[in-house]
Amino acid sequence: MLGIRASAGRLSTNVTEINRENLVADENALHDFNHGVVAEFRTNGGKVGGPFEGADLLLLHTTGAKSGQPRLSPLAYLTIDGKMIIFGSYAGAPKDPAWVHNLRANPQARIEVGTEAYDVDVRELSPEERDAAYPAIIEVAPVFAEYQAKTTRTIPVFIAVRTAP
Repeated sequence: MLGIRASAGRLSTNVTEINRENLVADENALHDFNHGVVAEFRTNGGKVGGPFEGADLLLLHTTGAKSGQPRLSPLAYLTIDGKMIIFGSYAGAPKDPAWVHNLRANPQARIEVGTEAYDVDVRELSPEERDAAYPAIIEVAPVFAEYQAKTTRTIPVFIAVRTAP
């Protein structure tokens, strides 16, 4: 179970400043948006501006569940009890982001945090673990309560653990 000790950059509702509906509905718009975030992340040692300014971001490298092709997704994360926590919030969209399906099919991934890159094993929290942890999560990052309120699906929560080199 996750405790309440947490650290996070500024996770706010600034993501609502972007056209969430357009990004969810238009794969090309989402690709272009993510491409810009990835380029800025890599140029600035893991820091970005705009709606994610001040947030802790990582780049998640997964393997496509159907295609087997490499996929890259910029994500906000929290560190709770020393564990890296990522959320399939999709800003409260009605469906899970594609990376959730990819991790469910292949829970080994690679992440970039700041200027460091390493392999991780990712585990989705069980419904009971997720329900127990979510109040502490939204205490630290209230935006996830807003995202959950926007959708009828349960937002999945994952723990990423660094693998031994």
